[in-house]
Amino acid sequence: MKRIKLIIAYDGTNYCGWQIQDNGITVEEVLNRELSRLLQEDIAVIGASRTDSGVHALGNVAVFDTETKIPPEKISFALNQRLPEDIRIQDSCEVRPDFHPRFCNTIKTYEYRIWNNRFANPMLRLYTKFVYYRLDVDKMQQAAQCLIGEHDFKSFCSTRTQVENTVRTITDLQVFRENDLVTIRVSGTGFLYNMVRIIAGTLLKIGMGMIPPEKMKEILDACDRGKAGPKAEACGLTLIGIRYLDEETGVDNAGNCTEKNENSG
Repeated sequence: MKRIKLIIAYDGTNYCGWQIQDNGITVEEVLNRELSRLLQEDIAVIGASRTDSGVHALGNVAVFDTETKIPPEKISFALNQRLPEDIRIQDSCEVRPDFHPRFCNTIKTYEYRIWNNRFANPMLRLYTKFVYYRLDVDKMQQAAQCLIGEHDFKSFCSTRTQVENTVRTITDLQVFRENDLVTIRVSGTGFLYNMVRIIAGTLLKIGMGMIPPEKMKEILDACDRGKAGPKAEACGLTLIGIRYLDEETGVDNAGNCTEKNENSG
C-alpha cells in the first residue's frame, strides 16, 4: 500500500463544492469515481481544503491510498484522460504513508477577484464578481492591514460553523488593482467557514464608501457576524495554493512533490 498525493485544479462552476454531499455532484465525488475506475480499487481521496459550491482552485491537495503498480508520477496523466475538462491534476507523486493534507502546518493562499468596470466582462463572468461602482483600493488596503496577525475572526465566520475556536492567523493580506481587475489576496494558516468571502464582502463595502476603513478594527473586535459585510459571491474566489511548512512530509515547502523518504515504506 502506498499513499499518492495529487495537486488539483478545477473550475468550481458546475460543482457543489469539494466534499461529497446529497444535493449535487462534487469534485471529491468525481475524483473518487474516476480513480476507482482507473485503478480497479475502491478509492476515497482526502482533501486539504473543502472549497464551497462554485469556488475554484488552482492548487488544492488530496491524497489516497492504493495498491496500484502504476508509477505515481504517471497517475496524473492517466487520470486526466478520464476527468471532465473542468478538473485537471497538476502533479502526482508518492508521499509518506502518514502524510495527511489537513493535519500539517500550512499556509493557504486565496484570491478574490473583482471586475471593476462600468460594464461586465463576459469572458470573466464565471471567475470574478462584477462591481460597476469604482472601488477605492487604497481604503480597502488600509482596512485589510488590521486583519493581519492572530485574531478572533468570529465576525468573519458563517453562523453555520461548528468550530468552537474562531481564532485564526492571517499572514498576509493585500488588495491591489491591475487595470479593471481588483484582487484581494489573503494567506493564512487556516480559515473559518466562509471567512475569506466575508472578508471580501466587507472590503467591498469599504471600497464603495459604505463603511469607513477605520471601522474594520471595530468589526474585528466585536466578534459579531452581524457587524461585518455580506458574504461575497463564490465565483470570485480561487484557492491559489497550499504551502507545506513541515519537514519530511513528502512535499516541499511550496507544496510540490519531492522524493519519498527511504524509510517511509
